[in-house]
Amino acid sequence: MQTIDEDDFEPLPPRRPLFRRKRVLIPLGLLLAIVVAFLVLRTPDTDRDAMIAKYGGPGAAFAAGPAGQRVHYRDQGKRDGPVLLLLHGSNASLQTWEPLVKRLGGTYRIVTLDLPGHGLTGATPDTDYSADGMMAAVDVVMAKLALDHFSIGGNSMGGWVAWRYALARPERIDALLLIDAAGMPLRKGEKAPPSNVGFRVLQYPIGRWLATQITPRSLVEESLRGSIEKQDIVDDAMIDRYWELLRFPGNREATVLRARMGRQPAMASQVSAITAPTLILFGKKDRLINPTAAQTFHERIAGSEVVLLDGIGHLPMEEAPDETAAAIDDFLKRRLVPRPADPETR
Repeated sequence: MQTIDEDDFEPLPPRRPLFRRKRVLIPLGLLLAIVVAFLVLRTPDTDRDAMIAKYGGPGAAFAAGPAGQRVHYRDQGKRDGPVLLLLHGSNASLQTWEPLVKRLGGTYRIVTLDLPGHGLTGATPDTDYSADGMMAAVDVVMAKLALDHFSIGGNSMGGWVAWRYALARPERIDALLLIDAAGMPLRKGEKAPPSNVGFRVLQYPIGRWLATQITPRSLVEESLRGSIEKQDIVDDAMIDRYWELLRFPGNREATVLRARMGRQPAMASQVSAITAPTLILFGKKDRLINPTAAQTFHERIAGSEVVLLDGIGHLPMEEAPDETAAAIDDFLKRRLVPRPADPETR
């Protein structure tokens, strides 16, 4: 019988317990560091009541809707003047219109509101942040105010809602104001505009998830500054307002839902059906929507007028309120057709 000699085998490699421990400890350490960083950087929602007190004031007004909406709005200006409804853009709030309210409120009755998923309106129970959901919020407010016809205007996403509303309810619209409005396709040979860092983050799944948890004030400031040309309008109060209202309960989740939602680009071909007098006003330095979109709107909406502002970015109502207000006032005085008086009010 053959005997086995220990020398016939290769010696076992020396045990390396430290190496094995490192293989476990290093990933655990990295995971712990990520968790700690997340907890340190995480920005919680703001307090609902505190935000209403700060940005709505003691007279904050809300309109309740059938889908559980609680829409924050303001009704300002000349009570018997022509009614002007203004809709803000994505991640903004009704405060963006205050410079125009100051300049036009002596002539017009101006209604502004926080669209669903924005400002003090916050999340809505049905989580409908589509054009239909936004238009439903408009209907809720205007029904509470018993206003059945008005001029409607909007900036960026609010402009998209405004022209969609003019298509859906033409009998209610006296005039349409498109201020750096969204919704038109790129022109032949055009590239998409650079956008801002906040919107770029939302293009990626991990970015959308992080956006609901981590919202540093510096990121909000960078996004705001990337949207405008006149940097001197940005101050601490403005940055705080955007930052704090973005973190109003439900608004960040709504932002993510909107980022995943299609804007129904096919609807752009239908704007030619708009018959209301239409003013198209754009800042020539808009970096979120190509200013050439003004020409596309103009080509598709018969009888529309275009105003382009030199040296102005995406927010003309805040960057150039005097010029913006003057253009709107001039347009409405020339193009608004007085409606026949209601027989019951004669």
